[in-house]
Amino acid sequence: MEKQRIVVLGAGESGVGAAMLAQKQGFEVFVSDLGAIATQYKERLEELNIAFEEKQHTAELILNATEVVKSPGIPETAPMIKALKEKGISVISEIEFAKRYTKAKTICITGSNGKTTTSLLTYHILKNAGLNVALAGNIGNSFAALVATADFDYYVLEISSFMLDDMYAFRADISILLNITPDHLDRYDYKLSNYAASKLRITQNQQSDDVFIYCADDDETLKAMKSVKINSKIVAFSIRKEIENGAYLEGNNLHININLKEELTMSITELALQGKHNVYNSMAAGIVAKILDIKNSVIRESMSDFKNVEHRLEHVGKISGVEYINDSKATNVNSTWYALESVNPGVILIMGGVDKGNDYSMLKDLVREKVRAIVCLGKDNKRIHEAFEDDVEVIVNTFSANEAVQVAYHLANKGNTVLLSPACASFDLFKNYEDRGNQFKMAVKEL
Repeated sequence: MEKQRIVVLGAGESGVGAAMLAQKQGFEVFVSDLGAIATQYKERLEELNIAFEEKQHTAELILNATEVVKSPGIPETAPMIKALKEKGISVISEIEFAKRYTKAKTICITGSNGKTTTSLLTYHILKNAGLNVALAGNIGNSFAALVATADFDYYVLEISSFMLDDMYAFRADISILLNITPDHLDRYDYKLSNYAASKLRITQNQQSDDVFIYCADDDETLKAMKSVKINSKIVAFSIRKEIENGAYLEGNNLHININLKEELTMSITELALQGKHNVYNSMAAGIVAKILDIKNSVIRESMSDFKNVEHRLEHVGKISGVEYINDSKATNVNSTWYALESVNPGVILIMGGVDKGNDYSMLKDLVREKVRAIVCLGKDNKRIHEAFEDDVEVIVNTFSANEAVQVAYHLANKGNTVLLSPACASFDLFKNYEDRGNQFKMAVKEL
């Protein structure tokens, strides 16, 4: 019998991981990337003798595949994907492919905002409880590479809507949908309902002993749930109302009740992650821990000593009574809304960069309420000026992280917060959002 042929499109972390797993499972493997392949991934493919091409897609080497694993970044409308679909060749995501070869339990986390933080926190609690757990997906390691090279009992997977679009038989043991706000709508015909439907694919194939965890305060989630049949147990979290089976807030106290197990109660002042949106993230992670029967003492300790991801509401330091926060990972308006929502009034907001057709109107109320001045950091700041000229007294243009920090330092008074939360991509002045965040931190240290 002829060897089945797996073609992997895209040679980033997920693509190379899929290729490693396909090779381990005895498939003939070929990797194709329309762009240049990063040195580290090229070296890994060469070490493993996996055939690949870069800067092109050769049709005759791809259209003879038994199955294709595609990178989440490649849209359905790409000519090669259309050609594969016309030939009836199955196109799946790396996550779908990897799940076939592991019996490990999967905890899958999606949402427009907060999924990285919630994934990291969930992983932190499970690891502290002594579980044999790995973190993968949209963050850090490729799920497929870990399945190929290691043996874990649990995987915490951060999952984007693009990954969900190419998942068909995949089944999450525990799935979490944190929230739905407009993002990546260019991939969904500019319809929020299409994007929401994509997010709810996290529940597909779940059975009665699986669990789906959602936010009872998120209107878009509630709306989208009406059009999907969910077969798993459903657990909610809310900061507005009491939840019998799930998590809720009463005053400053967080309560988690799951199936009449011993209730977990802790004050939100003890949480390592502060701000309303982080109460939601902590609730979601805490519910997972309770479902897995982790001791309350471990959950409490883990939720209070957790360190958040770099460049995401990261505290850089306090100078002359002014707090400096690096939120360079906020590359869309929603993320900046979350950042502003989590800090006290008296903000010098550093924002700007490459604008992806941003609608700044959702920020106006928070800017009016909390922001004293805006320091623009980008080559073209016209749209920020237009959006906020009636809401703040001072809007200044700067063209480097150093200049932005110097200007913010002179504008800030004791008790204020200088917040870098750009709401835009970074590649006009920086390599990426990490480079932008690192330059901001260096500039703060030099004050």
